[in-house]
Amino acid sequence: MPGKQPVHGKKLFTPVQANLALPLVRAIVRDIAELASDLRERQERVERLLRNERSTLGQAYQEELQQVHSDLEGKQDRMRGYIQELAELGVELKDPTTGLVDFPGWINDHEVFLCWRLGEPQVNYWHELEAGFAGRKKLVDAEQN
Repeated sequence: MPGKQPVHGKKLFTPVQANLALPLVRAIVRDIAELASDLRERQERVERLLRNERSTLGQAYQEELQQVHSDLEGKQDRMRGYIQELAELGVELKDPTTGLVDFPGWINDHEVFLCWRLGEPQVNYWHELEAGFAGRKKLVDAEQN
């Protein structure tokens, strides 16, 4: 019985292609991870400030809080831009904090995700579409063709 066919028009990577794209993906994902950490810290700071009674906040404090909130929105826009860059390359961001991404791929006659995380030297893992990170399996030489 023949296997499923790839979805027409969808970018699918071989492990070799994913590794060739990795220098650019790594740079974008590094920016995403740094920005995600900064966003998380700023968001927590804003939430702590907002828990204070608003009636006790002075005008200058209100203006500072508004500036911090505006800065946060700008950084969120940058994050959306980075995610869009990855999407245009055909790469899916799974976790901005750890820098986890998936490259759609085709192995053993079906679609899979080639999986990479910031800090790994190359794309060495894959998993079924529904399996996620916990279902990662090591790529073997025979599957890389």
